[in-house]
Amino acid sequence: MKPTSLMSITICLLAATPSLPAANLDNGKALVAGNCTKCHDERVFTRPDRRVTTLDGLNKQVSRCELSLGLKWFDEEIDDVAAYLNQTYYHFK
Repeated sequence: MKPTSLMSITICLLAATPSLPAANLDNGKALVAGNCTKCHDERVFTRPDRRVTTLDGLNKQVSRCELSLGLKWFDEEIDDVAAYLNQTYYHFK
């Protein structure tokens, strides 16, 4: 297959792929209030020596917490929590 044909196919597939829905910040806030604050208060998110330093790291940390608590959240719920925490405390781009 010619490189231009492969590129054209890739562009068409990307254009046809539906965009992911935006995170539900209200759901993220509710999940944090109902689960995360059992172990943490907001100081864990605002301390100067916090361990989370990137958006990817935030998503991984939320996943680790979800797993360690046995919450069985869907990926969308993890995304909601990470988005809420990012908007409220972290402000990663």
